[in-house]
Amino acid sequence: MMQCLPLLTLVLFYTSLFHFLAISRCQNQPNYIYNQQKNYEGSSDLIDLKYHMGPVLASPINIYIIWYGRWDPNHQSTITDFISSISSPAPYPSVANWWRTVTLYTDQTGANVTRNVALSGHFQDAYSHGRYLTRLSMQSIIKNAVTSSKRRALPLNYSNGLYLVLTSRDVQVQEFCRAVCGFHYFTFPSVARVTVPYAWIGHSGAQCPGMCAYPFAWPGGGTPPRGSGIMGPPNRDPGTDGMISVIAHELAEVSSNPLINAWYAGDDPVAPTEIADLCLGVYGSGGGGGYVGVVSKDSWGNGYNLNGVKGRKYLVQWVWDPVRRRCFGPNALD
Repeated sequence: MMQCLPLLTLVLFYTSLFHFLAISRCQNQPNYIYNQQKNYEGSSDLIDLKYHMGPVLASPINIYIIWYGRWDPNHQSTITDFISSISSPAPYPSVANWWRTVTLYTDQTGANVTRNVALSGHFQDAYSHGRYLTRLSMQSIIKNAVTSSKRRALPLNYSNGLYLVLTSRDVQVQEFCRAVCGFHYFTFPSVARVTVPYAWIGHSGAQCPGMCAYPFAWPGGGTPPRGSGIMGPPNRDPGTDGMISVIAHELAEVSSNPLINAWYAGDDPVAPTEIADLCLGVYGSGGGGGYVGVVSKDSWGNGYNLNGVKGRKYLVQWVWDPVRRRCFGPNALD
């Protein structure tokens, strides 16, 4: 499926131009650009999720991480272990079990989103574009990572590559903490030479943990009130554990809607409501309305709902199940 991307270059040029103009017009309307997260919690037969005839990521996915900024190796390990867990066995309910819901989505040929996701490369970027980034900076960062002569460059894999730009806690990104915690899109051939899907996610630990690392931090800051539902992070860092769920959110959506023309609800492709947007804030049975749902606690009382490799535990939001027609995760009680 992804091998067909070079044939779409002319079409994508006009599509990219359309999206770029739309973004330029809507910079003061953050809820309508770059598939912002919306909150459609719970289940409903009224959700109008449709397939729009575009591709899904059906070929085995090779993920390439660009670590932008200065990263703690322990936090990097938490993230890489999560990605390695997508296609690796772990005790039920596992990250791999969670991903199986994503694989229920198909393209027009009947091919499902792949179960095979591999971490295939890393690139350390020491602030090549500064400490304040725009949304479009991400594409230039990817270009730098695949063309660098100063260190080992990443391959430019237009067949089945997926690039993750992860920014460290001291990097500010346009609309980060005000409207988004992450987004996904595809590169423009005019910038990166080819079209490849990518996602950006920021580390919110020093900037807005209450927004992007909930339920590990209180949105109002300070000490959370009794009964607030705030819980300890299973990997001991609210910013990193919060990133895990956002990474999962974006991976689910970029795999089922890589070119913004496959699976989404609503009539506006500039602001699609995607399979993880529909379940934002839901981590367990009964979740919704600010309540994360029924989740497990480890021996220290930290919340989690999935098991990963190396004994890791993660708290990851659910996604929309097209068969059950509701938000679902493997830790569901029904």
